[in-house]
Amino acid sequence: MTKTDPDVSFVIAAYKATDTITRAIDSALAQEDLEVEVIVVDDASPDDTAAVVEGMTDPRIRLIRLPDNRGPGGARNAGIDAARGDWVAVLDADDTIRPGRLARMIARAGSENADIVVDNLEVLNLDGRRERMFAEAALEKTSTLTLAAFIGSNVLFRSTYNFGYMKPVFARRFLQEKQLRFKPNIRIGEDYILLASALAKGGRCAVDPSAGYRYHIREGSISRVLELGHVDAMIAADADFVRAHALEPDAMAMQRKRSRSLEEARAFLTLVEHIKSRSLVGAVRTALASPRALRHLRMPIAVRLRRLVAPLSRLKPATMKVAAERATSGKSPHTRKG
Repeated sequence: MTKTDPDVSFVIAAYKATDTITRAIDSALAQEDLEVEVIVVDDASPDDTAAVVEGMTDPRIRLIRLPDNRGPGGARNAGIDAARGDWVAVLDADDTIRPGRLARMIARAGSENADIVVDNLEVLNLDGRRERMFAEAALEKTSTLTLAAFIGSNVLFRSTYNFGYMKPVFARRFLQEKQLRFKPNIRIGEDYILLASALAKGGRCAVDPSAGYRYHIREGSISRVLELGHVDAMIAADADFVRAHALEPDAMAMQRKRSRSLEEARAFLTLVEHIKSRSLVGAVRTALASPRALRHLRMPIAVRLRRLVAPLSRLKPATMKVAAERATSGKSPHTRKG
């Protein structure tokens, strides 16, 4: 019998992606040795993103235009619901993938009898540097990814990158059977919760150490700044996750570490907000309530904070404000790019 459905459905949630969407779609269509479809979900973009996709004539491309903005999780869910492929792969609208990625990952999943497969990522920096997100030698030692290892990797402040950045490929059958979808109310860390939930529901996840996903860092990416509201959303999502799943002891131990790191991150960002607003009382209260938050401030700020009991006139609020803003820049734990 002739196979009518594609092997892989790529789901691309697109919002204001006029400059990058063609590049992302072309990389998906260039996959070797399998049949693909590319589902682009335009998340009510105010620019010409949808028009650009409509101008592409390849019949393997399908466009879904949402009437209102649903965020990355909601947009991806619309794509997953429309998918026909045996496997579902998420691709960010400003990223690309290597031609042999999906064939290699599906083969790895087959050898491990897995419902999910993840791989390494190649980071393309703004200055032109390219680097592997994870050491291939380390990934080669891990044939499958466990829930405990996944949660443990996503403890904040441990490293620049963690397994939450990985872009898993799911067997569509598994997503359907386990009723798994992105949480539409989470706009930061939605990838993490989906994979954690899949693992908690018994999903077996194979690991391919090769770097098939190309992670393009861009100016203005929302994953480059971690905000207080993002952390609050992650804390709430983690609480829902723990209530929904009976975790094994090793996974629960890692979850406790992650939860502490999220609370620490919240205290740190609250402290920074007080510094930026020049609130001496608020900064002192936060520092006393969570002294561990102090260690994440850059040294010039930490020195000043150790003297917060001094008269306000002895401090230099303008200098503190600038340094505090810099202290919150950089990668957030496991987020998408906007």
